[in-house]
Formats: sequence, C-alpha cells, structure tokens
Amino acid sequence: MKEKIAQEGDKVKLHYTGKLQDGTIFDSSINNKPLEVYVGRGELITGFENAIIGMKEGDIKSITISPQEGYGMHDPRLIKDVERKYLPKNINPKIGMQFQLGEQENTTIVTIIDVTSSHIKLDANHPLAGITLLFDIEIIKIE
Repeated sequence: MKEKIAQEGDKVKLHYTGKLQDGTIFDSSINNKPLEVYVGRGELITGFENAIIGMKEGDIKSITISPQEGYGMHDPRLIKDVERKYLPKNINPKIGMQFQLGEQENTTIVTIIDVTSSHIKLDANHPLAGITLLFDIEIIKIE
C-alpha cells in the first residue's frame, strides 16, 4: 500500500507544540487528543498549514513561522482608547483582560492593554501578532 502524503482536502490528525523564540510554550496538544484539521480550509495559520503539506504519517518536523505566515504583523491601527463609561457597570477592567466585541459571526477578541480612571486601551491584534513562532509537528494519521 502506498504511503499517504498530506495534501489539500485531507483530514489530518497531528500533535504539535508551539513555542516562542525564547522556548516558552504557548500551546500544545501533547497530553491531549490530537488536533484534527482539514488541510486547505484555512483552519490553521498559513505557515503551519504549508508545513503539513507533503508530510507522511509518523513524520516529525520542527518549523519556524514568520509573523506574515502566522498571526500577521502587529497593527497599531487596531489599538483604540475607549471611555470607561461605555463598559458595562459590572466590569472592573484590568490589564490583560480579554473579551469579545461584536455580534454573532462578526466578532473580535480584544485585550485590555492600559487602564486609566477615564479610559481603557483595547488591542484587537492577535496576542501572537508580530511574533516569530516555532512549532514541533507530528503527523499521527492522514485520511
């Protein structure tokens, strides 16, 4: 039987560990169920998806993903000052707090990056925007 090679349209089960350049792990499927994705559907960041294509079951690969092929470059236009009066009264804003803005399918996750007595500063960039990422990938199964 011919060895299956991951290509667009395939369902792939894999394990991964994502790290920052200093070695800090920011995400991993190890000790959990393998991640299941369909290659070519945009379910993954571009650099990760491109790395899977051409791998075989049992293959292990370490890759480096530039911000452009990851979560994009950090965009200062996505940082906004908002008056605190627009926040729900039950929210006590703190730096690092995240919440969702928008309705139904048109939502954005924002992070509070500064708090003053009158305003909060929101950042709608992905937390990993502008960062080079390292991934270890192991292909478990290709369907």
